[in-house]
Amino acid sequence: MVKDIIKEADDKMKKALEAMQREFAEISTGRANPSMVEGLRVDCYGTPMLLKQLASITVPDARLIQIQPWDASLIPEIEKSILKSSLGVNPSNDSKMIRVAIPQLSKDRREELARVVKKMAEDGRISLRTIRRDAKEAIDKLEKEKRIAEDDKFKGHDSLQKIVDSHIQKVEQILAGKEKELAEF
Repeated sequence: MVKDIIKEADDKMKKALEAMQREFAEISTGRANPSMVEGLRVDCYGTPMLLKQLASITVPDARLIQIQPWDASLIPEIEKSILKSSLGVNPSNDSKMIRVAIPQLSKDRREELARVVKKMAEDGRISLRTIRRDAKEAIDKLEKEKRIAEDDKFKGHDSLQKIVDSHIQKVEQILAGKEKELAEF
């Protein structure tokens, strides 16, 4: 029972980490990267879909992303979703392909992005701690109902804390990598 709770908490923490990594990928560091636009939602055929499901996304050089939709009639919708995004870029199109030029980052913009990245990392840590709290409460409930022994409760808490610590360490590694990326240019 305790192992199931810990396994479920670990799975939730992995998903929270993946979500944080996706958010980090959308932060522009001055270098073009397909992941900056892949996750954008585009309204097409009455349904929101991910851009990567609608187009081929390439990076011909360090400052340009090319998006070639499989259906050219989607170009206006794709442009709208790029403009609505937090990327802060202006797409241009030639009726067959969209080009997104990634501007050089100013010092102020880098500092602003560094603050945003730190906040995103803190949000990631908070979600990990929330998952830990919920799992801990579930373990405590099992002990109160006399379904597990007190020793098992404490072992469960220890195992849970080790998992949380390892995930928080991953958050720190991801944050350090993104901060280094922002400082490079």
